Parts: sequence; structure tokens; C-alpha cells
Amino acid sequence: MYFVDRPDAGRRLAARLWPLRGVPAVVLGLPRGGVPVAAEVAAVLGVPLDVVVVRKLGAPAQPELAMGAIGEGGVRVLDDSLVRLTRTSAAELAEVEQRERAELERRSRRYRGGRPRAALGGRTAVLVDDGVATGASARAACLIVRGLGAERVLLAVPVGPRDVAARIGDAADEVVAVHTPLDFFGVGQFYEDFTQTTDEEVLACLERAAGPGS
Repeated sequence: MYFVDRPDAGRRLAARLWPLRGVPAVVLGLPRGGVPVAAEVAAVLGVPLDVVVVRKLGAPAQPELAMGAIGEGGVRVLDDSLVRLTRTSAAELAEVEQRERAELERRSRRYRGGRPRAALGGRTAVLVDDGVATGASARAACLIVRGLGAERVLLAVPVGPRDVAARIGDAADEVVAVHTPLDFFGVGQFYEDFTQTTDEEVLACLERAAGPGS
């Protein structure tokens, strides 16, 4: 076990990102689980906190297996090999995507609460999640923020597989991970407390980061 919980993981990740202190940057958490991690990172670096909303496209027979991901701004990333392996038809894929698109839009409206997106032009976008498994959601998030004008895209996670950088590819300029163990089977195995993060917890993190009167 590497981390007590997500805030603990965020503090330990922030220590690895200390060289970014003073760099024009925005920390963006991937809801839900990435936001408590990102909140700790943003606090240590003294930079704004925002979210970038993505949704995994789970295989119909194995919802936890990500065939790809979608994100704000119409971004769509697919793992064609997994689509073929799971024998997912075009109609099934469209059904999954329609369902996840509706949830993505719901979350985006709720988390932002009328607040504008953080400006990314000329800044480093530090994308934070509680871990990387397939990398589909993280890749989609990287493509979103690059499309929004980020000067540099850095993906930062507490834990991921040994080949995490290869899974993200050129979607990010740099990948930082606290742990990349050989015996990686899933993100949750490296947390003592991996309780699902709620919408209310995400909103609380964003409101605290925004400060009084937010």
C-alpha cells in the first residue's frame, strides 16, 4: 500500500512537482477521484484549480474496461484494438457514447456552477488524476487542454503502470508518476482508502480553492 487516501497521494505528488512553483500554471483535476488529489497539488504550488471533465467508454460486457474516452469540446479517443477484442458493434459503441456524453454534460454544468474555465493560454496545464490504468481518460483530458491553448501539458498521477508514459504518448509533453510498480493491476490496490469521491466533495474542493465569495 502506497497511499493512505487521495489527499495523502496529492501531497506526495505535489512534492514531485515542486519545480513548477513559480511557473505560470493551472492544475486541472479529473473528476471525480482526481480532484481531491489535484486540490493538494494546487495548494502547494499556489496556482488555480479547475476541472477537465472526461468520461470513460466502457465495454458493454465489461464496463470497467475502457475502450476509449470522451471529453469536453467533443474530444473522443478510441482504442480500436479493444473495440475489436470486445466485439463491440458500432451501434453498441454509439449507445455507450450517448449515455456517457449526457453524464459528461451534467457533470460539467454542475462542477463549473457558472464559473468560467481557467484561462490556459500561455500556461502549463498540470492534469491530475488519482491514477492511470488504461490511459484513455488521461489521453482525452490532455487533448482537451491542448485544444484550449495550453502552452505545455503535463500529466501528473500518484500511480500508474510501468509503461504509463507510452500509454499517454504524445498527448502530453511530460508524465510524472510517484509510483510505477511492476505489479500494477488497478489504481485502487495502492490506496488504503479508495472510497468513491462524491460530487459534493468535488464541489467542496473547487469552492475552497476559489476562496471566499466563490
